Amino acid sequence: MSEPQEPLIASASQTVGPFFHVGPGASDRCGVLAAPGIPGERIRLRIRVLDGDGAPVDDAMVEIRQADAKGAYAPPPAGPEDPPPAFAGFGRLSTSKDGDCCFETIRPGAPAESAGAAHVTVCLFMRGLLRHLYTRIYFPGDPALDRDPILSLVPAERRPTLLAQRAADGATWDFVVRLQGERETVFFDV
Repeated sequence: MSEPQEPLIASASQTVGPFFHVGPGASDRCGVLAAPGIPGERIRLRIRVLDGDGAPVDDAMVEIRQADAKGAYAPPPAGPEDPPPAFAGFGRLSTSKDGDCCFETIRPGAPAESAGAAHVTVCLFMRGLLRHLYTRIYFPGDPALDRDPILSLVPAERRPTLLAQRAADGATWDFVVRLQGERETVFFDV
């Protein structure tokens, strides 16, 4: 009986890009997840992507998915002709020359279906990546952080890489994705 083989993964010579600034990330309309009047604490979520040398990655695409203030996820639209929902729970933006993008949303609530902490799921696309990178953004001070089943899988000394920091304006939360090196962001194998 033969040994099971690992799946084949594309080599670096088979990657494409950068193309996110002229394709699916060319518009900022996917940066607003919550229309005015949606219940919850309105926030700006600024995500910055840095490479292994600490330089900004100016051609990445960042997708986020989150629950509403009550912890419920928005259902997908029934068809392309449906108007966008007031709370989409999904956003997609390209990074700027400074390596950042900013989403207008509400602070998510703890997931209604689990005992986990409130979080935003992040999927990162960029040149040179053969697979998307997935991580989470948590918010300091959330009492459910200690019992979150996913966060508890991360060694305690690495957990700060998953925490957003409140900016001086009080409405913006900053999250830095470090692709490699010191304080590398924790990524999940999904």
